[in-house]
Amino acid sequence: MDESASLTCALQAIDQANRADPNVETVDGQDLPREYAYSQHMTRWLFELEPNPSPRMQIACRAQHIERWTRPRADYPEGRKGYYQWRQDCGRFHGERAASIMADCGFPADECERVATILTKRELRNDPDTQLLEDVACMVFLERYFVDFYDKKDDYDREKWLRIVRRTWGKMSPRGHEAALKLAGGLPEHLQALLQEALAEPGA
Repeated sequence: MDESASLTCALQAIDQANRADPNVETVDGQDLPREYAYSQHMTRWLFELEPNPSPRMQIACRAQHIERWTRPRADYPEGRKGYYQWRQDCGRFHGERAASIMADCGFPADECERVATILTKRELRNDPDTQLLEDVACMVFLERYFVDFYDKKDDYDREKWLRIVRRTWGKMSPRGHEAALKLAGGLPEHLQALLQEALAEPGA
């Protein structure tokens, strides 16, 4: 296959895998498999931040949460250590699945390995592709999931929320910051106030 055909093959295979998600997200009044919906949000924001993304970035963004429901958070210990173990295991799993799909679709081994590395996010801040993936993921979270996440975590105090916002902000590039600030104006007032307080901290 040529690169265009290989890209189409890989994206379709990822979509097929994510459509098997038994969980549901409602998008514009339509119920969709949750991880399939998430992958579409990732693709949309990728093209918002990078109008001409490479094939590997299109695949990495589409596969960011591929089959994540098969690795539930509840299977890992409570607390921060368990959370990071879960995140790391998910990153490796997503990378392996994406690389396997790419190989089946005719991509060379080095490109398959590259996407697997991007999805582990080991090179965040040192690698432009990994940074772009993180910017896209942060924008999807802010746009689609931040409000519900905040409402569900009523046991979190103000300081914990400030730490979460600052940590998220710290993962993003200046390009991501610019997009996030534009998006923030559409958030509920209490979340806008939270963002303003978090980012007013020196060094945030």
